[in-house]
Amino acid sequence: MKLSLNLPYLHRDVDRHGNERIYFRRRVGAAKIRLRAKPGTVEFAKEYDAARAGLQAPKETGNKVGLIERPTTGTLGWLCTRYLASAEFARLGGSTKITRRRVLMACIAELIAPQQKETFERFPLDKVSAKALRVLRDRKCDLPGAANDRVKVLRAMYSWAVERDLVDSNPTLELKRIRYSTTGHHAWTPLEVEQFETRHAIGSKARLALALLVWTGLRRSDVIRIGRQHVKDGWLKLPLHKNSERSPVTVELPIAPELKAIMDASPVGELTYLVTEYGRPFTAAGFGQWFRDRCDEATLPQCSAHGLRKAGAVRAAENGATAHELMALFGWLSLAEAQRYTRSADRRTLAKNATRLLAR
Repeated sequence: MKLSLNLPYLHRDVDRHGNERIYFRRRVGAAKIRLRAKPGTVEFAKEYDAARAGLQAPKETGNKVGLIERPTTGTLGWLCTRYLASAEFARLGGSTKITRRRVLMACIAELIAPQQKETFERFPLDKVSAKALRVLRDRKCDLPGAANDRVKVLRAMYSWAVERDLVDSNPTLELKRIRYSTTGHHAWTPLEVEQFETRHAIGSKARLALALLVWTGLRRSDVIRIGRQHVKDGWLKLPLHKNSERSPVTVELPIAPELKAIMDASPVGELTYLVTEYGRPFTAAGFGQWFRDRCDEATLPQCSAHGLRKAGAVRAAENGATAHELMALFGWLSLAEAQRYTRSADRRTLAKNATRLLAR
């Protein structure tokens, strides 16, 4: 029987002595974890979080991530479940939680060595060294981005663990990220924007989405949240989704006349300008896929929503925007992020001006 508590996976039964028992079980057939504290108390909440984290920790099942009921104390798997049940982890943004959980679960599901059955889940913490963690990093060397994700997440977990005296030292401090070069998302060219506009006329949802992305420079996770409530006196004021739990940032942008004309000519939703075919707000992933389909319709398979943000940063920098102006426009907290674009623009300007020096 399900409990009348607003928590998933909780069940109850009565033993042969008439005592009620509350337990956590993710699915039928899965192992049950008994919760002994009184519902509604802090102790019960802690037991519930630990049980949920424990069931999500992996167990070696071939190359797949399985489930473990109770990780052995003092092991890497135990540390992962403690971190995933922590208040610090709970304060992270939704997408960050998903990424960190997935990375940690994949790490402790790895075999310690080929031809062995033991996984890193049962690896003793007092034997975890930079050399051992380097194994986890290097197993993703063919995907350097994924390898660096492992370094980043393990470092965050160990920093948390050192603060709480769960471990004596942080072996990830000796773990370096893999250096690699990538062009990232394709940045739209002016001709590609024009091609999209030719295919999707003003008054269509696709054209409205393009205009919002181009004229605000926002990420897709923010564009999908824009609504009438964020617009006042010709300005758009919106708290950004990224890092909203740790370092909240609110952007204030003037609405360009070109954008306003498209907004006024487009059908919009009640709470958000962009809605699905069912009239509901998009999810970030759902919008990304929907916009990719609109790009395909315009014969632009190389283009994506994120590429418009990148193109906007390049265009603004080449038109003379300073690093601090880019930070205000795109909501960046790091000056280094903005300087990547201004440095590139400065090189182009210097090269253009210096070309005349090559003449006789």
